[in-house]
Amino acid sequence: MTMGDSRPGDAMPGAQKASPRGAVVLGGAHGSLEIARSLGRRGIRVWLVTDDNPLAKSSRYVEKSFAWAGPRDHGALAFLTELCRAHDLRGWVLFAGSDDDLCFVAQNHSALGSLFTLTTPPWDAVRFAYDKRQMNIRAAELGIAHPRTRYPRTADDIADHLAEAELAFPVILKPSIREGRNAFVDAKAWRVDHPLELAARYAAAKALVGAETIMIQELIPGTGAAQYSYAAVWDRGVPVGALVARRRRQYPVEFGFTSTFVETADAPEVADAAARFLASIDYSGLVEIEFKYDARDGRFKILDVNARAWTWIALGAAAGIDFPALQWALACGEQIAPLAARPGVSWLYFARDLAASIHEMAAGRLSALDYLRSLNQSSARAVFAFDDPWPAVIDIPLSAVRVVTRRLSRRNRNATAALQSAHLPS
Repeated sequence: MTMGDSRPGDAMPGAQKASPRGAVVLGGAHGSLEIARSLGRRGIRVWLVTDDNPLAKSSRYVEKSFAWAGPRDHGALAFLTELCRAHDLRGWVLFAGSDDDLCFVAQNHSALGSLFTLTTPPWDAVRFAYDKRQMNIRAAELGIAHPRTRYPRTADDIADHLAEAELAFPVILKPSIREGRNAFVDAKAWRVDHPLELAARYAAAKALVGAETIMIQELIPGTGAAQYSYAAVWDRGVPVGALVARRRRQYPVEFGFTSTFVETADAPEVADAAARFLASIDYSGLVEIEFKYDARDGRFKILDVNARAWTWIALGAAAGIDFPALQWALACGEQIAPLAARPGVSWLYFARDLAASIHEMAAGRLSALDYLRSLNQSSARAVFAFDDPWPAVIDIPLSAVRVVTRRLSRRNRNATAALQSAHLPS
């Protein structure tokens, strides 16, 4: 596939005279923090451009940070252009930290590529990661299993779509793209248990994101422990370093906004499916692809593709594959022999894992002893680091507020849906 006029790691105009002197990270949270730590510990200068999240900004490895209105602002390209000019950043390596940043860089690939060394592929490839409808289409073409999904355009279409796809309740509503911030996008998915509730939930989702980006999908049974991920750095359609990880715990428990306990795993079916998907789009860059094991038919089904840094990216370094450092080396034009991860390595997000573990213990799926063992065996942490403690200090109140906010939001949403359902005709 033709990818466009430039690729991650290619020498860009202005980057041909010398190796990059530093990295610019756009937005993000935990993934951006780990990029800063990975590069900063190697003496590489790291600058951050962010709109609201203070986590990476508080790292000792972020030399400078700049506030902007965000990648969706109409002046975003002009802002980065002026930043590059004013501080002589031409040729610096640019990392995308969030989905919005990813979309912005991919859709402005030529303009940004004339200023920075890019690690994000152009839109021709990114669209298969950014839009789950496009992801499912490509997966179907490649024979990769995925959940049965329909895309109703009106409330009247819902019944026909359910019958056509043989979807049985419970089902889930999901946004096909994650743009902006609202209750539907932040939740990642809403579970729906009966038809009256579906009508109310669909109306609520439509009011937030519009009908064009709403998916109705089968609910694959199982908790986060049934979810696996393929994480890697690719270069021109070939993996440079890759691992498969299992999401042992997540928060919230059913549809995790974030992983809380992850460990490397042996799942060749996941690695093979992910490799076929990425090779088909001639992919280059950081990537994480999520799958869920469906015990009903014994297949791993693709759920999501993240073409940027992800929350538990620090697991890679603990397992022998430092993903940000690999991406930096590729951007500098280095040749790298393919790397494999060590087994039995785990990553923990303590603040949120505690909430997830309490829920799992209450449900009888986790013993207190097993929880304590997982604390002892974890090799990497989401936030805490002895050489960079301030992000962990800041993350404690942020996590507490997020947990409380999500619980209140879920309670209010359930109450609203119940009230709306009560007023629908039976």
